[in-house]
Amino acid sequence: MKQLLKQTKGDQVIWAVVIILSFISLLAVYSATGSLAYKHDTNANYYLVKQIVILGLGLIFIYFLHKINYTKFARLAVLFYLISIPLLIYTLFFGVKLNEGSRWISLPGTGITIQTSALAQLALFMFLARMLSVKQAVIKDFKKGFLPVLAPVLITAALIAPANLSTAVMIGITCCILFFIGRVRVRHIALLAFAGIIGGLLLYGVSKVTGFGRAETWEKRIVDFMGPKDGEPKEEVYQVLHAKIAIANGGITGRGPGNSQQRNFLPHSYSDFIYAIIIEEYGLIGGALMVFFYLLFLWRSILIFKRCPYAFGAFLAVGLSMTLVFQAMLNMAVNVHLVPVTGLTLPLVSMGGSSVWFTSMAIGVILSVSRYVDEMEGKKKAEMAKAVEESEQMNVKPAMG
Repeated sequence: MKQLLKQTKGDQVIWAVVIILSFISLLAVYSATGSLAYKHDTNANYYLVKQIVILGLGLIFIYFLHKINYTKFARLAVLFYLISIPLLIYTLFFGVKLNEGSRWISLPGTGITIQTSALAQLALFMFLARMLSVKQAVIKDFKKGFLPVLAPVLITAALIAPANLSTAVMIGITCCILFFIGRVRVRHIALLAFAGIIGGLLLYGVSKVTGFGRAETWEKRIVDFMGPKDGEPKEEVYQVLHAKIAIANGGITGRGPGNSQQRNFLPHSYSDFIYAIIIEEYGLIGGALMVFFYLLFLWRSILIFKRCPYAFGAFLAVGLSMTLVFQAMLNMAVNVHLVPVTGLTLPLVSMGGSSVWFTSMAIGVILSVSRYVDEMEGKKKAEMAKAVEESEQMNVKPAMG
């Protein structure tokens, strides 16, 4: 165990946040899946054991990826991205459907489903980090710099949006932030935002006319969020209503671990609405700590970005961390009814499989950058100390003579 800890490098605070979030996940999932186990007539410990295995594999992914020099990911980024595109196309037309949306593909003979949007998200930001680093000299130029980094964003978002609009919007907003950090002109970023709005309206129109897509679902979610018109009776959406009850029951300190009542009524209390269950059991204090842990993760990643001397590693760390934290903030905002229901999970906490693994891969890549930066700074300090020692010895010898 001590040998394993010695071999674990990278930002120790990020490692601590990952371990803490994983532990919170086990507590929350075990508490929230009681009714699910009863519904499927399975042992109450089944989902806990399953989540332990999933998180355990996730930690293994993090460990092995953080041992790889992050510069090797630059060579794999293009291939990884090119693989993700046909997978998205296949998922769009032939994917496993859930809640009227095709988001998963099933691996034959395994019973395992993969959320290709999570894979594409990871591949896209690795590819963008490479492109932004390569195009820094001409990034201000529209044709030579901006278009090559814009095209992959539009392609990926367009393939994800029909079945998972919230993820496509999240990717677009995160890319805008990453482009700003990457010195892209503000008017070019505004063009991306405008293209996203036009694309969303066109997708909505085509979906309404052809029935392909989820226009009715998007429309209903927005109407439910905005509330009824003046004079109409107010009817709370079932999910939102029970999430509010869970939060109200939690108060400041919560009802205590395993004492949630709304887990028996709130749909997807173990995934989309797990944050409401956390607040019910651990109160506003627990909810605030969750926000703190994700922001701490982002802050440590920004420090890696500032310390990394090479553009690719810097963009890799900040891009992957922003998309994970932004997803977490959106999920928590949905749970407290600040934004419409989206279907996004809480990274590393919600019950899941492939989404947890792809999140773990992203964290492993971030820690790989951190490890390289730490080793490089350690070598510099060692060289400086050696130079000072040699200088002192040279000054001492004449004095002795």
